[in-house]
Amino acid sequence: MKKIKPPFALPLLLMVCAAGLLSGCQRESGSEIPTGVHADSALASAPSLIARGEYLAKAGDCAACHDAADHTPFAGGMPVNSPFGPIYAGNITPDRTFGIGSYSLRQFADVLRSGKRPDGTRLYPAMPYPSFAKLNDGDLTALYAYFMHGVKPSRNRTPETRLPFPFNQRWAMFFWSRLFGNDERYVPDPHHSAEWNRGAYLVEGLGHCGACHTPRGPAYNELGYKFESAHYLSGGLNDNWFAPNLTSDPGSGLGRWSQDDIAAFLRDGHGARATAFGAMAPVVGDSTQYLGDDDLHAIAVFLKSLPPRDVSGTFDNNLDARMLTARAVESAELERPGAGIYLSYCARCHRADGTGQPDKAPALAGNPLVISSDPTSVIRIVVEGSESPKMNDNAQTQKMPAFAGQLTTTEMAEVVSFIRNTWGNHATPLSDRDVRQLRAAIHK
Repeated sequence: MKKIKPPFALPLLLMVCAAGLLSGCQRESGSEIPTGVHADSALASAPSLIARGEYLAKAGDCAACHDAADHTPFAGGMPVNSPFGPIYAGNITPDRTFGIGSYSLRQFADVLRSGKRPDGTRLYPAMPYPSFAKLNDGDLTALYAYFMHGVKPSRNRTPETRLPFPFNQRWAMFFWSRLFGNDERYVPDPHHSAEWNRGAYLVEGLGHCGACHTPRGPAYNELGYKFESAHYLSGGLNDNWFAPNLTSDPGSGLGRWSQDDIAAFLRDGHGARATAFGAMAPVVGDSTQYLGDDDLHAIAVFLKSLPPRDVSGTFDNNLDARMLTARAVESAELERPGAGIYLSYCARCHRADGTGQPDKAPALAGNPLVISSDPTSVIRIVVEGSESPKMNDNAQTQKMPAFAGQLTTTEMAEVVSFIRNTWGNHATPLSDRDVRQLRAAIHK
């Protein structure tokens, strides 16, 4: 099972700084004031601009990190888990003391695009400023208008992030940004349609999908920030969840999904092939369910254009073979390890043939996450259960129970290995050690 290890050991930290100085990083260009727009109060408080900013804030999923524990919008204080310790999300309401109410447009742009506060403090890349750097000037100004005039101020004082040495040396983030980050605006690709470019802009920029779905390097840097990158959106491990491959890999990716499948999943939190879970559930609940159909389909068009990367797992879509397996599971004739556990605990919802139930339990047969190279998320769902997103239509959420108190570590390994290699699924089996390591990491 892949694990991300803390990257910035002191020798690496010093090496990064030295490399930065040698490459001319002692000079910072600074973030320019967006051109072609004005930050005066008349423009910034225009109702249409505020409404546009509100839509963009949902597209950027700002609430997922910045809402307070009591659900006060954007009041901050909740921890964002990292391999180095908790990083507390800031208060981004227009309160002038505890929030961002005193920020100018230039300062707001510097925070979003460069991760630099007005006092010069550098933000950790838990804030996806390498992706937000791609924002165009108009959208950045609309976001500024919304956060300054469309959000209620909150006087919530957020906890100070205190990471252990050497990770508490925020000045090193300057060199990290120069060596591993991104400061390029999104430039439309003339070889693709306007719809494709809109999808690329949302995925690569405001949606910051790569923050979870792109693997990270030894400096906790995303291994690419745009579609040309070799590992972009090929799957990533964050906070003990594995965000699956979004390229056209026919096994663990979106190769067997249609554009409509992708758009429906982002809008509804479930579809013919999957249900949102774990860290993806609030992304749908707080963000993508509010996007317009044009934007959802633009995202789908872009994702379907990505070539297969980091291919893993296969699915043999043989209906006759699946039916034979299903009958063997139902009759308890299948004697493979995990078969009896599946029949006793899983088949009621996911069915003996692994096809699941629409809007209730996702299919396991051919499920890309099930056959991905990294089984972390599948194991975690078995350990602690899951819940579908809370949707705006107030539909009842669907819950899968936790089995940490019912199954042993060995039984979990057996049943997950079983579903990864049944009904045409083919993926590497698990060991007890895989399950033990994850349970230790999440303290369950």
